[in-house]
Amino acid sequence: MSNYKRRGISHTTGSTASRATTSITTTDRQTTAFNTFVRPGTSATISYNPTGGYDTAISSPRTGRRSTGGPRTGRPSTARPRTGVSTLGAENQDIVCAVSESRGISPTVGLAFVNLDTGEAVLSQISDTQTYVRTIHKLMVFNPSNILIVSNASSPKSKLFSIIEETIAEIRCNLTMLDRRYWAETTGLEYIQQLAFSEDVEALKTAVSGNYYAVCCFASVLKYVELAMSKSFPYRSLRIKYEPSEGSMMIDLATIRSLELVQNLHTAKSRDCLFGLLNETLTPMGSRLLRSSILQPLTDPETLSARWDALEEISTKEEMFFGLRQALKPFLDVDKVLTQLILVPVEPNIGYTEQAINNVIMLKSFVTLIKPVFEALTGSRCSMLQQIRTLCASDSVEVIMGLINTSINGDTQYASQPLDLRNQRTYAVRSGVNGLLDVARMTYKEAMTDALQHITDLADEHKLALQTKFDNTRQFYIRLRKEELEERPLPPIFINVFRKKDLIECQTLDLMKRNQKIADAHGEVLMMSAQTIEQVVGDIREHISALFRICEGLALLDMLASFAQVVTSQDYVRPAISETLAVRAGRHPIREKVHSTKYVPNDVYATQQTRFQIITGCNMSGKSTYIRSVALMAVMAQIGSFVPAQYAAFPIIHQLFARVSMDDNIEANVSTFAAEMRETAFILRNIDKQSMVIVDELGRGTSTRDGMAIALAIAEAMVQSRALVWFATHFRDLATIMSERSGVVNLHLAVSTTGADRLEMAYRIASGTVQDEHYGLKLAKVVPMPADVVQCAKHVAATLERHMKKRKKGSLAVVQARRRKLLLNLKEHLVQAKNGTMSSADLGQWLRDLQKEFVVRMSALDEEARRAECGGEEDEDEVGKVESGGTEVEISTSRNEEGPVGDGEQSLADGFSECVDAMQVESQSRSSNMLSTNA
Repeated sequence: MSNYKRRGISHTTGSTASRATTSITTTDRQTTAFNTFVRPGTSATISYNPTGGYDTAISSPRTGRRSTGGPRTGRPSTARPRTGVSTLGAENQDIVCAVSESRGISPTVGLAFVNLDTGEAVLSQISDTQTYVRTIHKLMVFNPSNILIVSNASSPKSKLFSIIEETIAEIRCNLTMLDRRYWAETTGLEYIQQLAFSEDVEALKTAVSGNYYAVCCFASVLKYVELAMSKSFPYRSLRIKYEPSEGSMMIDLATIRSLELVQNLHTAKSRDCLFGLLNETLTPMGSRLLRSSILQPLTDPETLSARWDALEEISTKEEMFFGLRQALKPFLDVDKVLTQLILVPVEPNIGYTEQAINNVIMLKSFVTLIKPVFEALTGSRCSMLQQIRTLCASDSVEVIMGLINTSINGDTQYASQPLDLRNQRTYAVRSGVNGLLDVARMTYKEAMTDALQHITDLADEHKLALQTKFDNTRQFYIRLRKEELEERPLPPIFINVFRKKDLIECQTLDLMKRNQKIADAHGEVLMMSAQTIEQVVGDIREHISALFRICEGLALLDMLASFAQVVTSQDYVRPAISETLAVRAGRHPIREKVHSTKYVPNDVYATQQTRFQIITGCNMSGKSTYIRSVALMAVMAQIGSFVPAQYAAFPIIHQLFARVSMDDNIEANVSTFAAEMRETAFILRNIDKQSMVIVDELGRGTSTRDGMAIALAIAEAMVQSRALVWFATHFRDLATIMSERSGVVNLHLAVSTTGADRLEMAYRIASGTVQDEHYGLKLAKVVPMPADVVQCAKHVAATLERHMKKRKKGSLAVVQARRRKLLLNLKEHLVQAKNGTMSSADLGQWLRDLQKEFVVRMSALDEEARRAECGGEEDEDEVGKVESGGTEVEISTSRNEEGPVGDGEQSLADGFSECVDAMQVESQSRSSNMLSTNA
């Protein structure tokens, strides 16, 4: 006997549509498996156990809502406040999630999500870090309405439980603790065997093999849905996927917000965000896929290339583009329709039958709309579009259409108006299928005629122009304009009067009686139609997997067509995948759309020898916009979109981090500096070579000396991580000190000084640090600050600058660092040339120019080193000191990840010279071969 039966829960399986349903057996007719009660400050889930009384599990009180999840309650316990969109810009869907973790130093976390709105289950098992960053990211992406956790994780609190508690306010969901007995691997495997599509079962079983925690979470979620929410899934009806932890870019919540990926920072409902920019989708399925893609961009080059191919074909074939947009426009939310068809309540009622008829009508509309999509894709060449076209040509479409037409009237169409939809429901089933149904429909028709005639008689009797209106609540009611009364009172026969501006809405007692008669007749029709509709739905469920796959294909097609709409209206280019990040004339996609003036594009170039780019510049020169544009273009490229540039090539980025906010976190009771240090610590714990980081104004929340020291230490750590980093700062000394470090490059946003106290922003990136040292004083004068204050500030700045210049010294260690950097740059250029596609003549000339430049720059460094030695520098072997503004900072040069310095440099230089000579010989050989071939 299974654990569920011992606890009073019987699990039944079979071959009919009633398989995989669950019932609760209790004594004394008690059905309290998931009843809840609330105490001040806490809430708890009490589950009844016939053998041992009650099991209690504490639930999080954060949402302040009462959990009312009994087996037969009308409102599930997972319901959250419906506010249209969440804090991450996602539509509020009913998603239940279960989380479970292993014990050990490197935790393994299992996750299972069941979306009750779209009929989709997603399983995942993640080998996470101690900060559970990937787990939290997954929760942010799916935005569940309820999170289930094993009850023993709360006493004492596990680290994962504490982190989820801290994060739960961000995603605004309920937290429910379930007893350990509901997390059973065998039950999870049984659910997969019974509920998954037949063609997916074996692949799923292989995918989840060894993923114990994900399977246990799946079991607990479905048990909760069945017991607490009184819903079940029929046999072979649930769309189940396994998502590995790899395969997508990880973006944390702070980065999602600061880059405005799915929501504007200032106005939540504004479309001025990346999601709003790209969201030209025509279907709800496409919009959901777009949001999910932005939050977890792809990292598979083959899939990205396939999406780019499809997007290029759609955007260049005008007839296909307009055909697809026209064909996709009429689609309803098919995901929800299909989900309603497979969700079966424990106790079906007339409301369920009414919704089932609506769903069949909408499904009929959906099936008829597939053919235009198939025709619009005729002549497609890329593999992705051909696959979608093949899905639309599936034999299941014709089979399903035949099943519907057998019992449903051919002219039945989905209607949006309440009265039209009720009439469509009434006459949906074909005549002759059920004799009693035909009689009930005659009664309904007569009652409708009587109600309409009654309103006509009232208009004639009282000489009023009465309008017949209908809604689901009042059913038929009467509307007239105030001027119709001509200053006479409303006749007393009219009741339930509601005045709205210049309109009067009312009913009569006879009309209400007729409304009740119509409702009763409609109920009779639904009851008579129930058996036929249930038979149709049961037959359709056998082909539901094909419909879900078509729906997924349409969502992807809609997203690609949305990209095509954007790229054809903007000057976007197809990106390439490369080890080097190179962008020519790149633009910030959101700012370009918002600003009325012409946007100034900029180039971006980053390799391992230019991986840490320090961006300086005066206020409002465009530093933040520049570094954000790099991150946004990388995200756009990895979701399959084109990017705003003339040319773009990106490496595959696996993690994206941004530290750009300067706001206090009042809710967490932390200052600006504490908030930025917490976010930076998170970045440093998770950064690696495959990461991209943008940092804006780090260390400005504390004293200048401490902020400079912390920024320098963090910069050093980021350089050692070998990630691609864009570091915008006003610390000029940071740029000076870090400039000698291998892998570091200094850039600035150019400013034109047109007058003594006037700055004109060029918004264009340039090499080196910003030259104007007192741009802050000039901007202060423009504000304007009082003249005497500005004059005093200038005097202080000049004095400090003189003092600083006196204390500056040359350093042999700095020269050695520059020499090493020059050699490493030479190596990188040679490797790029070797792997490049230049012609033999161009390659030879390029190598000669490179050799000349290398010799000149190395000779200059040798001369500088000689002067430093003659000047009696104190630091001759290991440590170079750069003094800046009274702060002495040490730069270690004896140990570096690129290797030692000193005598080895000469041999390294000799080796590079030999490499240059070898490449020249190879170039000459290639030229000779080409000449002999031409001869």
